[in-house]
Amino acid sequence: MRNIEIAKLEKMAEILKAISHPMRLEILELLEARQPQTVAELLDQLQVEQSLLSHHLTKMKDKGVLNSFREGRNVKYSLALTEITKIFDCMEACNFL
Repeated sequence: MRNIEIAKLEKMAEILKAISHPMRLEILELLEARQPQTVAELLDQLQVEQSLLSHHLTKMKDKGVLNSFREGRNVKYSLALTEITKIFDCMEACNFL
């Protein structure tokens, strides 16, 4: 039984590491507000270089936080873990922000 809990904790830590960057958190907020969004739409809102955005999107997609699909020439991203943005409410409730 303990191995199952350790595996679950390891997965949680992996997800937290995947989102533990201010830009990644901002991406999550943007996708929570409206999804799916194309890379171009996210670039317009974030005002960063495409290579930097792509790096962050890939990291979160690889860890199962985001989904992506191609629509014509565009790649669209959405939240794979739709409940993940509840972490914002949790952090705000901690009263250290």
